Amino acid sequence: MAVDLHETAASRLRDVDQRYTPNRRAVIEVLAVAPAPLTIPEIVMSRPGIPQSSAYRNLAVLEQAGVVRRLVTSDAFARFELAEDLTEHHHHLVCSVCGAVEDFSAPSGLERSIAKVMASAGRSSGFDAAYHRLDFVGTCARCAA
Repeated sequence: MAVDLHETAASRLRDVDQRYTPNRRAVIEVLAVAPAPLTIPEIVMSRPGIPQSSAYRNLAVLEQAGVVRRLVTSDAFARFELAEDLTEHHHHLVCSVCGAVEDFSAPSGLERSIAKVMASAGRSSGFDAAYHRLDFVGTCARCAA
């Protein structure tokens, strides 16, 4: 795991007057190796030393600091992943039945088209778009079966 990730997390936490505690570091380490966004129960199962109540509190602080991003799906649990600027640009396939989320990368041509649309929308409305998210919502293979 890159030291840079931990340095960035610590810096962002300091910016919001928070400390980079061992439990926050553990949450970040779990999210850094996860193949897709995780629910709090999945985070806790991945690292049994993290109490569930601590995971809730720490994820809220990490989200406030811009280290973690929350994804809300159709199931009972929000899912969490590292902020995109700490990983790589990607999008999500979201199952509307079970709430499962899978990451995917869009082809570069689509990304260029989205950038053009963002710029055009910004010019016409005066909105300064900083980034975009693209979630495809449908039914996963498991729920479709």
